[in-house]
Amino acid sequence: MKQLLLAGLMATSFSAVADPSKSPAVERVATFEGAMPTGVTVAPNGRIFVNYPQWGDSPAFTVGELKDGKVSAYPSQALNNADPSHAASTLISVQSVVADAANRLWILDTGAPKFAAPIVGGAKLVAVDLATNKVVKTIVLGDDVVFPTTYVNDVRFDLRVGKGGVAYITDSSVKGPGGIIVVDLDSGHAIRRLSGHASVMPDKGFVPVIEGKPLMNRPAGGSPSPWLVASDGIALSADGKTLYYCALSSRHLFSVPTALLRDEKTSDADIEKAVRDLGMKGASDGLAEDDKGRIYGGDYEHNSIRRYSAGKWETLVTDPRILWPDTLSVGTDGYLYFTANQLHRQAGFHEGKDERKQPYELLRVKIGAGPVLLK
Repeated sequence: MKQLLLAGLMATSFSAVADPSKSPAVERVATFEGAMPTGVTVAPNGRIFVNYPQWGDSPAFTVGELKDGKVSAYPSQALNNADPSHAASTLISVQSVVADAANRLWILDTGAPKFAAPIVGGAKLVAVDLATNKVVKTIVLGDDVVFPTTYVNDVRFDLRVGKGGVAYITDSSVKGPGGIIVVDLDSGHAIRRLSGHASVMPDKGFVPVIEGKPLMNRPAGGSPSPWLVASDGIALSADGKTLYYCALSSRHLFSVPTALLRDEKTSDADIEKAVRDLGMKGASDGLAEDDKGRIYGGDYEHNSIRRYSAGKWETLVTDPRILWPDTLSVGTDGYLYFTANQLHRQAGFHEGKDERKQPYELLRVKIGAGPVLLK
């Protein structure tokens, strides 16, 4: 790991401060009462979808569409009625939603409410045709790639690969190895890459400081302990050749060639040799990419959104409303959208006291670029 860190620092310059006068305005898109949202995606036609994992807020549905300032179950309430006995055909606990270039909404279901071991058949990808609002494909992830400790988190798509395209998924386990899961969307065949590699694991000794306080597990009546989360944010280069990713409990961004991840003949050792540390970006949950080749990451320690371009990191915007930027999504309207959900204020980090202050927010900033849509 030390060699990776040194390589990244030598190859990448770091800019922590941008000119505030040049920062784009932070605009409020919507507010949310009740359950805390995590994921957001903006479809090419402008439709906005969000998701609510089953972490304890007891949302009435785990995937919804935002219309006229209100969120309703999507694609139906029936699909959102979790049934562990029919885990493959109902939504259990969704962590991410991503719209693709073929007018589909892909739903990444962890199958793991409250971070428990995934229910058999629950960890899956579900595709909904946005023209008909009907499920058109379900890919259940097997136990060869989904471990009892796995928590599938975020996903990116390249529809030009193979017959039906490929998906790249992060495993952000808090108890076991992180990793990247590669899924053939035609056959449903999946393989696991970089499992337990230093680049997908939390940095040792990592303790972020948010709102002036170290973020640690602080259960009521219990002792504090580090909160360490593996590979979380993920992004794809504009040409689809490079995958970017980061652990939530890290300040580094890593990259790896996608061709190596997909080639089952390539050994794990050879993939590991191709991993690159792109330097210090700040501590991020979600990542995003635009069609100009730039990568975006939240900086949850500093209420910021940061951007990587031409080997340099810069702070795009800082605003006190950016309270835990979770998922990022680029729209065809030239805006970067992101949820600000106060994740760090949950009761588990504050001795049983929920310090979140509703409403939660969906925010956006103008970036003058569009999404990466590989078809």
